[in-house]
Amino acid sequence: MLSKTLHDGLSDYGIGDKLRAMRLKKKIGLVELGQHTGLSPALLSKIERGRMFPTLPTLLRIALVFGVGLEFFFAGSREKPLVAIVRKRDRVQLPDRPGAREASFHFESLDYPATERRFNCYYAEFEDMPPERLVPHQHPGVEFIYTIHGALAVHMDGAAHVLGPGDSMYFDSSVPHAYRRSGQRTCSAVVVTTV
Repeated sequence: MLSKTLHDGLSDYGIGDKLRAMRLKKKIGLVELGQHTGLSPALLSKIERGRMFPTLPTLLRIALVFGVGLEFFFAGSREKPLVAIVRKRDRVQLPDRPGAREASFHFESLDYPATERRFNCYYAEFEDMPPERLVPHQHPGVEFIYTIHGALAVHMDGAAHVLGPGDSMYFDSSVPHAYRRSGQRTCSAVVVTTV
């Protein structure tokens, strides 16, 4: 049990309010967030309602899903210009769908420590998967892809758009889409989505 001083001090940060606002903005339900974080929806609900305060490892699991740093939950108003550096050694690789037996791609957030982001930027490595096993996804906003290595097939609206090294694609990401490596060579790209 927390003392009143600790409870009031932690409440001032509004961690639960920030979590709820971010979750609703991304249009993610508690059950889905639970699947991505490995935390129960009941626990997440208690955090959002201020009935409990998460440990730092728990909060970090949540932060990684949303591509933000821990400071997002503790930062007040910014006094210095925003600068966020992500070292390659610090990035965490995640599958496109948590808990899935096979992934069509793995991604790493390139901008997670930046607060107040207007877009999300990812490095992604794509797997060779038969088109019939792809699971399309969609999200509000737009998406931009820049292919670094290999050939990337972007499946959407009944067509497969193949991008080679140096090719890019900009599209409405509310249209269901899926990705896969085309060919045997390693395939990687930078993917940018709007928040």
